[in-house]
Amino acid sequence: MRVNLEEDSLHEECGVFGIYATDGENVAKSIYYGLLALQHRGQESAGISVTDTTGDKGNLSIKKGMGLVSEVFDSDTISKLKGNIGVGHVRYSTTGGSVVENAQPISLNYIKGSLSLVHNGNIVNAHELKKEQMYRGQAHFTTSDSEVLAYEIISQRVKSDSIEEAVKKSVHKIKGGFACLIMSPRKLMAIRDPYGIKPLILGKKDNSYILASESSAVKVVGGEIIRDVRPGEILTITKDGIVSDTSLCSERHAHCIFEYIYFARPDSVIDGIEVYKSRFKAGQALAQNSKIEADLVCGVPDSGLIAAKGYSESSGIPFAFAFHKNGYIGRSFIKPTDEERRAAVHMKLSVLESVVKGKRLVLIDDSIVRGTTIRQIIEMLRQAGATQVHVRISSPPFLYPCYYGTDVSSSGQLIASEHSTEEVRKRINADSLAYLRIEDFKNMVGELPICTACFNNKYPV
Repeated sequence: MRVNLEEDSLHEECGVFGIYATDGENVAKSIYYGLLALQHRGQESAGISVTDTTGDKGNLSIKKGMGLVSEVFDSDTISKLKGNIGVGHVRYSTTGGSVVENAQPISLNYIKGSLSLVHNGNIVNAHELKKEQMYRGQAHFTTSDSEVLAYEIISQRVKSDSIEEAVKKSVHKIKGGFACLIMSPRKLMAIRDPYGIKPLILGKKDNSYILASESSAVKVVGGEIIRDVRPGEILTITKDGIVSDTSLCSERHAHCIFEYIYFARPDSVIDGIEVYKSRFKAGQALAQNSKIEADLVCGVPDSGLIAAKGYSESSGIPFAFAFHKNGYIGRSFIKPTDEERRAAVHMKLSVLESVVKGKRLVLIDDSIVRGTTIRQIIEMLRQAGATQVHVRISSPPFLYPCYYGTDVSSSGQLIASEHSTEEVRKRINADSLAYLRIEDFKNMVGELPICTACFNNKYPV
């Protein structure tokens, strides 16, 4: 028996990557590698836009499409994208449909020039902004938050002296969690929401400045980390270097805890916190607060594995790999029929029977969203001969929707919102079930101020 891991997972919206090579070097290949490093943040579409500061002003080259980065781009496509400034994007849709029209970058021409924009997150007041755009004859074009943001910047740009002024005016108006890169023919700009909900990293390689959703993407292209973009900060990169505007920065921050639980790569460092260590510490906290007698600890691939290692070390129960995950199965959404989708996704995970047969297991996963996947996995383990399956979740019960850039927009999608822990345990057919506590987050991220709205209904915006 095999199971689909994607249908019952929490999905991040996307990842962004940008680079400005002040020496005139072509950047498309570096963006391609950066997007490959961010592929886990979005697998529905990918895109790259570049411009050349030595060429004609406003000459943007863009390529985007549905699918993985390696499916949208090949060496011939990359070689045709000429320019020393560029932005790239990988997307998982949370607002707007999963169609090529909503793929990014969004590139627009207007009376004072052109821009390309890539965006991670959700704008919670996008509907109000779109209403305003109706009166400017723009709203019928906008189907996503990112397009609303792009048109807002253009609207401000036509009555501003510079793109920097237009971006600042736009950030004053928008609310939500976002990290955004904006490329004009001569500049690369970065903005991060004032709460720091979405991550954004600044790096450097030789004569190039790099911006990315995660530090791992900067490292993949051979860059060095300079620092995190500050919450509320606006950066402008030109041939002369970097200018930082911190006038919109505030003291109140609320970084997304799911970056550390699930979204980010384990080799990334976000806002000074190592993702690997945070997940390991979550597993340790689970072991200390929800002990159980068992023979083996195993994790659901991939994000449950590190917490499982932490649980094992703290509890003294041996760690084991109980699953084989097939990493070569194509993404289900690009298959042309429902039957082919099912045939592909059912081959993604299988149990190592010789490992689990006759064993009492502690099964670690990062979260329970709808509950269907964990129930299927437990069934697989029992069919393979596991005598007991005790589930431990390295996050608290997911009770409330997220409005800042995931695909969970209502409590009705969340099994823990409508059922007690004991009811969830019965529904997933586990022998026991325990979650991480909100107070355990300090073990993971120390004093870093975090957003916990999906657990306790306390929204920062």
